[in-house]
Amino acid sequence: MEPSTLFGLTEEQISDFFSTWGVGAFILFMLFIIGEIAWKSKAGKTGTIVLFFVLAFGMVGFIAKSVIQKIWGI
Repeated sequence: MEPSTLFGLTEEQISDFFSTWGVGAFILFMLFIIGEIAWKSKAGKTGTIVLFFVLAFGMVGFIAKSVIQKIWGI
């Protein structure tokens, strides 16, 4: 039995695409939101750095996971 496809892509290919590029786009959107928060609150240079460091710290784990998987060939 052949696996079901959507536009010629399997479910695994679609989920792999969106778990990397979809989440990556979402991360860029969240960085934009953090920048907007810093701008509207007039946080200054130090406040902006702190906002980006604290609020974007969780994204580092996702990026590190992708890099490690690429290096190890997982």
